[in-house]
Amino acid sequence: MYQPETYGLALLFMIVSMLCWGSWANSMKLCPGYRFQLLYWDYVIGLIAGAVLWGVTLGSAGTVGRSFFADIAHSGMHPILLAMAGGAIFNIANLLLVAAIDIAGLAVAFPIGIGLALIVGAVSTYIISPKGNPILLFGGIALVTAAIVFDAIAYRLRETERAAMSRRGIVISLIAGLLMGTFYPFVSKAMTIEGAPGPYAALLFFALGVAICAIPVNYFFMRFPLDGREPASMQSYWQASGSWHFWGAMGGAIWGTGAMANFVASQAHIVGPTVSYSIGQGATMISACWGVFVWHEFSSAPARAKTILGWMFVLFLCGLTAIACAPIF
Repeated sequence: MYQPETYGLALLFMIVSMLCWGSWANSMKLCPGYRFQLLYWDYVIGLIAGAVLWGVTLGSAGTVGRSFFADIAHSGMHPILLAMAGGAIFNIANLLLVAAIDIAGLAVAFPIGIGLALIVGAVSTYIISPKGNPILLFGGIALVTAAIVFDAIAYRLRETERAAMSRRGIVISLIAGLLMGTFYPFVSKAMTIEGAPGPYAALLFFALGVAICAIPVNYFFMRFPLDGREPASMQSYWQASGSWHFWGAMGGAIWGTGAMANFVASQAHIVGPTVSYSIGQGATMISACWGVFVWHEFSSAPARAKTILGWMFVLFLCGLTAIACAPIF
């Protein structure tokens, strides 16, 4: 399998992870009228397809470790179950996050949900594998925390007329973030214990965990939508246009590409899982950029909200820079 051997290449993988994780949710914006619960079935299909595609390409290239299929065959049951458990936890968190995006928009749900996930995931992963300068690492995380607070303030200023919906979007984002921060330690542990799969095989087991968990959980959200709308039906899924199915699957494939890049970078000796995960969760800033500059979610917001949002970007950039420097110093 292919494994980056220098910090520069590993950093490139982490940047790809950040871009993919921060961009996949645009697939929802490209399917207006398509319920997120229905789009999520296509997302899961795309995630599995992406995991297989990267496995048979990069996962079967290079000279490090075993090839993709040999890695699957030699993986122990315990690490497989850990990776699948990480996928199941991620699935619940991601469904909540998608619901929050549907309610509150990209510029809000991602910074709050994924920003909180960064804090929880980075701390718990560092306990498992303490790599990187702790002052730079946790100093960067503190700056990201401040950015989350600024984003929540900007959102509150924007939503002056829909207070009840604002609270619902923020609460769902917070719950999603807490859960999202707990999936990565499972995957990280799965790739380090006896019988551990490599990052490409781990991604496939992770994707299978997402798919298995999605069947009951997403069906529940179809019956009892968090956005207060009427229940969604599978009949509507089969009647949806082909382009909607395509963009839903693309969303899953894009997220899976980000996960592949992140899992691979986390196994680079100089990087470690904490730094890889933390930079990947810079997706928060990427998604906020999409929401603000492309989808104009803050176009009607008061000037003060836009100013605070600008400081949110500054804090995120400073925090991510500190985290990126943690392995070097």
